[in-house]
Amino acid sequence: MSAIKMDGKALSAKVRSKILEETQSLKAQGIVPGLAVILVGDDPASEIYVRNKEKACTECGFYSEKHVLPASATEQELIALIHTLNESPKINGILCQLPLPAQISEDAVIAAIDPHKDVDAFHPANVGRIMIGDFDFLPCTPAGVMELLDEYQIDPKGKKCVVIGRSNIVGKPMAMLLLHRHGTVTICHSRTIDLPKVCAEADILVAAVGKAGFVTPDMVKEGAVVIDVGINRNAEGKVCGDVAPEVMEKASYMTPVPGGAGPMTITMLMKNTLKAARLQH
Repeated sequence: MSAIKMDGKALSAKVRSKILEETQSLKAQGIVPGLAVILVGDDPASEIYVRNKEKACTECGFYSEKHVLPASATEQELIALIHTLNESPKINGILCQLPLPAQISEDAVIAAIDPHKDVDAFHPANVGRIMIGDFDFLPCTPAGVMELLDEYQIDPKGKKCVVIGRSNIVGKPMAMLLLHRHGTVTICHSRTIDLPKVCAEADILVAAVGKAGFVTPDMVKEGAVVIDVGINRNAEGKVCGDVAPEVMEKASYMTPVPGGAGPMTITMLMKNTLKAARLQH
């Protein structure tokens, strides 16, 4: 048995064409969804992400702004820019590309973004709303994973779901979304005792560790659904996930890297920006 590849590229294209349609009907009412992306410094990976976000805005018919600050920028300068964007009627969503230089507090920057324009869903107010299940925006990667599960008609209800990784960006919100869909959820991390045994009990396994090939076949139950959120580079410099390729032979469904959860992340950002434009009007 070889797993069915969950095609994030195809689903992403499908969702974006729906977003474009909705954007066109908003434009008929004089509303243009607007996204501002802030980049501090010149981290090459961040520059690629920002380029992809600009491209996605064009595809979806959005207005977009890119603000680039030097790596030497102060926290005060960045927060002043955020306050200007909070007030701008042309901007519905604000995204500050992480990581930030050492002199700037990520927490202070996230807290400065108006929660109604926080399309990354990192603001404490939005995080709290996800916790209680009454949210407007979802963090983009976990939201993209849920869309993939829905597309392939995989229902977490009653299933054992294991999330490896407890970051605020992926691990924790991923666990909450699976829980809201009636999954029985375990969050694992570097201190988990007998991690392979816990993972091997999962019907749905989500790997968000950031270590190439971390999940090996012995950690996967026969026929499990395996979602690989990791984006790493292996020894040859090729892009790869957190899950070893051999897992394909044991899983029933699996997201490839690249082309699985990745394309969905930016598409969910577009979905959040469209929703923000609707809510703000």
